[in-house]
Amino acid sequence: MPTPPHPQDPIVEVHDLVHTFGRDIRALDGVSLAFDAGMVYALLGPNGAGKTTLIRVLATLLRPDSGSAQVAGVDVLAHPTRARTRIGLAGQFAAVDDYLTGRENVRMIGRLYGLSGAEAKRRADDILEGIGLTDAASRAVKTYSGGMRRRLDLAASLVGRPQVLFLDEPTTGIDPRNRADLWTLIRQLVDDGTTVLLTTQYLEEADRLAERIGVIDHGRIISEGTSDELKDTLGGAMLELSVEPEHREAAQGLLRDALGDEPVLDPETERFRVTAPDGTRSLLVAIRALDAAGIEPDDVRLIKPTLDDVFLQLTDTDVQPEVAS
Repeated sequence: MPTPPHPQDPIVEVHDLVHTFGRDIRALDGVSLAFDAGMVYALLGPNGAGKTTLIRVLATLLRPDSGSAQVAGVDVLAHPTRARTRIGLAGQFAAVDDYLTGRENVRMIGRLYGLSGAEAKRRADDILEGIGLTDAASRAVKTYSGGMRRRLDLAASLVGRPQVLFLDEPTTGIDPRNRADLWTLIRQLVDDGTTVLLTTQYLEEADRLAERIGVIDHGRIISEGTSDELKDTLGGAMLELSVEPEHREAAQGLLRDALGDEPVLDPETERFRVTAPDGTRSLLVAIRALDAAGIEPDDVRLIKPTLDDVFLQLTDTDVQPEVAS
């Protein structure tokens, strides 16, 4: 019988997962990843990269062609029923009944988890209060806004007190205020001991929430690390500044000597760009060198790589802004 994971073991561990649809679509092409309990792990990738397929495998909704996966010490392929007692899932679309009230929806899921009627009622009331839906709990879900429906779906996924919660693009299609509210809820869940695997196309979401991030493309994990580690793969920060035309030649030489790299003048913006290997310290070194020569720069900026830059570099995919409905 499987035992709960040792505190030092990964709470989610996947090895060489492969899954194909038909003959030609290889949705998972040898995916491997592992992460520890007590964190948000974000999985980034373009549409069709394999994010949802991986979530469905881990949530026991899809059996892969090959490979292995463990969640909270349970082999999800060998013991799917046992695994379901340790996980929660909120998919891309709120899976709630429009004609039941919010409270009835959460209680129903609690009963499906095997809770007694009294325990399902108690947990539903506690979760609805914690998620900010107590005032609307007695209303039919068809009267809920999109953000309320997403929160209710999250509440239903929590009624079984999962060790691991899978959130598949949980904030897609909701407005920025409700998105920020859900980010706060997710952080509270982690603070209370739940581990979260989050898939998202909102790069800011991964940057704000995740301790570790994996980038998946064409069914493979192509990069993994903290947000800062991923950004550092692009070569660190850049210093951007402008000076009066009569000082440009002198400024170019001073910046080269101070920072050890050749500044490049953009003819359109008339601004120099040069690598800043030590970030803020490089900025101070450059400003002091110019000041010592009596050159006062205009509009100095330290530009750091973003996850958008990482995403573009790794996946060669244009990041289109998503507009909430």
